[in-house]
Amino acid sequence: MIKAKFKNISFAIVNFIIDYYTIPEKLNFKSLLKRIKFTTRYRLAGIGLPITKNDIKLSQLNNKHKGERCFIIGNGPSLNNIDLTLLKNEVTFGMNAIYTNFEKMGFYPTYHVVEDTFVAEDRANEINNYKSSTKLFGNYLNYCLKKDEKSILMNVNMDYRTYKNFPKFSRNISRNIWVGGTVSYLCMQIAYSMGFKEVYLVGFDHNYIVPEGSTVTGNDILSTTDDPNHFNKDYFGKGKRWHDPMLHRMEQAYYKAREFYEKDDRIIKNATAGGKLEIFERIKYENIL
Repeated sequence: MIKAKFKNISFAIVNFIIDYYTIPEKLNFKSLLKRIKFTTRYRLAGIGLPITKNDIKLSQLNNKHKGERCFIIGNGPSLNNIDLTLLKNEVTFGMNAIYTNFEKMGFYPTYHVVEDTFVAEDRANEINNYKSSTKLFGNYLNYCLKKDEKSILMNVNMDYRTYKNFPKFSRNISRNIWVGGTVSYLCMQIAYSMGFKEVYLVGFDHNYIVPEGSTVTGNDILSTTDDPNHFNKDYFGKGKRWHDPMLHRMEQAYYKAREFYEKDDRIIKNATAGGKLEIFERIKYENIL
C-alpha cells in the first residue's frame, strides 16, 4: 500500500515537471504558477491525496453510492408523460434548468449538473440561488456560477475536437472528467465514479428541431419562439440561447458510456417514454418502480 502511494506521488511529481517545461512561453509567471497549481492539485486528488476543501468533497463522492441505483433525468418533453413523483426517494441527477420542473416532480434532484456556457450565463442568478441539490460544474464556469456550500467544482476537460476514439471516459472524477457534447455524458461519468451499479435514463427524447425564425450563427442558436424540445415551452423559449445539439456527437458519447458500463458489468438502460434514443437497452419506467 505504501509502495503504491509512493509510486503515485512520484507519478504526480513527474507530471508536475512535465507541465513546467511544456508551458507555452506566452504565459506570464503568474499564469504559469496558476496552471501548475491547478494541474497538480487534481493529479494529487486523483491518487487519493486531495489538498483543497473542494477536492476533498469531490473525492468523497467516489464510490459513495457503490452498488446502488440512480436515475438521470433528462429534459425532454416526454417527462410530461410519466409520474416523476415516483422518483422522490431515489438518488437522481438533474441537469441545467431541471429545477423549473419542481411543481410536476415534487422534489429536487440529489445532484445537479451544468456544462453548457449559455445555460450557466443566462441562468446564473437562478443557479447561484439554487441550494436544494449538490451542484457539480466545471471550474471553467466559475466566472458566472458562484462557489457556495452546495457546489463542487470539477476539472472538466473541454476538448470537443473529433480526436481518435472521442470522447474519453473518466472513471475517477477526482482527477478529471471529459465532455461528450451533452451534459448527460458528465452525469454518466459521475454516476460511474460514484459506484452506481444501475443507471436508468428518463426524459432522453434524443430528438431536436430548430424552430423556424430562430437566429442561427454557426452552432449558436437564439430562440424567437416557444421551445418544442423540452418539458416546458419556456426552457429555451424566446430570447434564450442554446447550442446545436449535434446528435451524432452525442451518440458517440453514449456508445462510449455504454461500453464502460458493460465492461464493469453495470447496467445503464433507457426508461424514457418514447423518444429516439436506441443506443441503450429499453426498459419500461413503471417496471423499475
